[in-house]
Amino acid sequence: MPAAHVKSINFTPHFLKSFSKLPLTIQELAKKKDGWFRRNPFDPRLRTHKLKGKLSGAWAYSVSRGYRVLFRFLDGDEVIYYDVGTHDIYR
Repeated sequence: MPAAHVKSINFTPHFLKSFSKLPLTIQELAKKKDGWFRRNPFDPRLRTHKLKGKLSGAWAYSVSRGYRVLFRFLDGDEVIYYDVGTHDIYR
């Protein structure tokens, strides 16, 4: 079972590159949502959901209506962010 709060988040180089390409307004919103996520990864405002198919085992949460963060829960209260962007990140 994933942790009730997140103490450590690791970022893949791909995530950091994708983040840097986001519009500044989305970057700021993503930072705000990251704070919510760290306090409660299942805050209803994030719409955190488990993925299926080829991304089985991965999760996503909403930054905005059109943008998502793709991540996995690691051991304990640690998470790794893989990607951020539109629904195209699911491909």
